[in-house]
Amino acid sequence: MELKLFGSKSLSSGSEMMLSSPFLNSRQIMKVIPHSCSCRGIVPRASYPSTSPTGTSAVSQQDRLDSNSYGINGTKAALRSSMCHWRIKGKKGVWLKLPLERSDLVPVAVQEGFQYHHAERSYVMMTYWIADGPCLLPSNASHHVGVGSFVINDKDEVLVVQEKHSTPSLFGLWKIPTGFIHESEEIYTGAVREVKEETGVDTEFVEVVAFRHAQNVSFEKSDLFFVCILRPLSTEIMVDDLEIQAAKWMPLDEFVNQPLIQGDSMFKKIIEICIARLGKRYCGLSVHQLVSKFDGKTSSLYFNIVEDKDSDCQAN
Repeated sequence: MELKLFGSKSLSSGSEMMLSSPFLNSRQIMKVIPHSCSCRGIVPRASYPSTSPTGTSAVSQQDRLDSNSYGINGTKAALRSSMCHWRIKGKKGVWLKLPLERSDLVPVAVQEGFQYHHAERSYVMMTYWIADGPCLLPSNASHHVGVGSFVINDKDEVLVVQEKHSTPSLFGLWKIPTGFIHESEEIYTGAVREVKEETGVDTEFVEVVAFRHAQNVSFEKSDLFFVCILRPLSTEIMVDDLEIQAAKWMPLDEFVNQPLIQGDSMFKKIIEICIARLGKRYCGLSVHQLVSKFDGKTSSLYFNIVEDKDSDCQAN
């Protein structure tokens, strides 16, 4: 289990203390190690061993239940004591990270006023705002990020798919490959990956030409959808049987004139933008890798350079 605290005062980065605590059980020790935080001051991290003392076959079931009850009660008492201590110290907020194997402690935290923040496969994160006034802890992730890949070959054929699982209103539609970006994945690599997974075709990212922002799309989250143009590096199609019903190279005119495309202002505008880019009447955003001095990390910045010698983007 992990606790993170936002404090009104910074702690010395070299300080370290050991606290005896029954937070999980009477034998476990809580170790608090402060480390820097981008939000406010220093965030001490409290970690606990997740393994329990090994029992023997001679221990009765009642003994096990009594031991578990003591652990829960000890957790509640220690949490209350910690909250009191943090209030005195002027701490403002608490992050409580409970691994899957300690999910039994979630009700304890809820009873003490903690709220859900987010969950992953291996843990649930809970928070508690100690200070008066509105909570200033950052919210959970607010957006899903998706990509759509417009792939066209030298024969003016577009790579299109029909999905196995789609809404009735989209039945029969041939569409460009689409999908969600994975965690820690770049937009441009995600676009290439989705095409490969769905159709087996190898591609090269060219540009982002548009993006759509929609609200309350999935699990009440907002959605960012990036439309990308990709260049095909192969032509053979191998359909992903799990998600895709069919895939093929479709003449551009036939693709554009589908009733579902012509009858939907969003689909129609996306295709118009892609065609305008092919005709050099529109400039997309190519990806550039840059390092920022703020964090020292390499990031992807998408922008265009009009009439650059290495680009066919032209000013109107």
